[in-house]
Amino acid sequence: MKVLVTGGGGFLGKRIVELLVERGDEVTFLARGRYPEVEALGARGLQTDLRDAEAVSQAVHGQDAILHVAAKAGFFGPIAEYRAINVDGTRNLLDAAERHDVGRLVYTSTPSVVGYAEDHVNAGPDTPYATEHWSPYPETKAEAERMVLAANSAHIATVSLRPHLIFGPHDNNLMPRVVERAKSGRLPIIGEGTNTVDMTYVDNAAWAHLDALDTLEGPGAACAGKAYFISNDDPVDLWPWLNGFFEDLGVPPAKRRVSLGLATTLGNIMEFAYSTLPLKGEPRMTKFLAAGLAKSHWYDMGPAKADFGYHIRVPMDEGKARTVAWFKEAGLV
Repeated sequence: MKVLVTGGGGFLGKRIVELLVERGDEVTFLARGRYPEVEALGARGLQTDLRDAEAVSQAVHGQDAILHVAAKAGFFGPIAEYRAINVDGTRNLLDAAERHDVGRLVYTSTPSVVGYAEDHVNAGPDTPYATEHWSPYPETKAEAERMVLAANSAHIATVSLRPHLIFGPHDNNLMPRVVERAKSGRLPIIGEGTNTVDMTYVDNAAWAHLDALDTLEGPGAACAGKAYFISNDDPVDLWPWLNGFFEDLGVPPAKRRVSLGLATTLGNIMEFAYSTLPLKGEPRMTKFLAAGLAKSHWYDMGPAKADFGYHIRVPMDEGKARTVAWFKEAGLV
């Protein structure tokens, strides 16, 4: 199968490319920069901006399927920047897929499209979208997901996957940032510290995309036109799990506590400051981040298992051990 992977130079995208190449698919990946290490796996790399409709169309031509992993991530910033990539870029892919008769598209979404305003306990795919997103990332991802699912038709079969808190070797975002904050003493426990969350080892998140792709044989496939939460199906108590991870790395545990109310107030103040003053980077706290760190959010894997055979290849304990070993080998602690 000829498969186009957007965001193939990123953490999840690279692992997806690697698995596709290993099983014999002909893989092209899109990224804004050069990634020789991904090309060395046996994939063809194209430097393409998703906002460039013509370049996207040329990349899509001749493909059998698209795995749309690329996105502008983060939890703060001008929404126009997020919308240009996450929404308009996705629209460019869908338009190109229709133009060139590409039959399958798997979209990488996020559980945050349903929000963190309240606890989600074993939440299923019928959980409604958040009415207020508190961040441009989930807002634009939700908009794009709706567009992808609405596109499921006789022309193209589509499905959306929502992997939660992806971790593992070669992570360049989530866990390294968390560990760095813990090392510097800037990671307080938000809320009661008793919230339970789902996490996803990167191999399992990648395999979910291949499982869905293989099942997506047409618009009538069991998973077509639907969204699915993806995780390791082994929820953890967030703060004890993080402190155990820190202990394995020799990093001081998080001990200082900040109430959700105070963290939310601080987040609102910081967001206002970063929106009105010429400050660089992202605020250390936002309303969205505070809720994500304090609320429970774990999800039902039954639908993914039933509809496209998703199953756990790497359990939590093994994934944690592999990640700890990589941190040490990479000199990140």
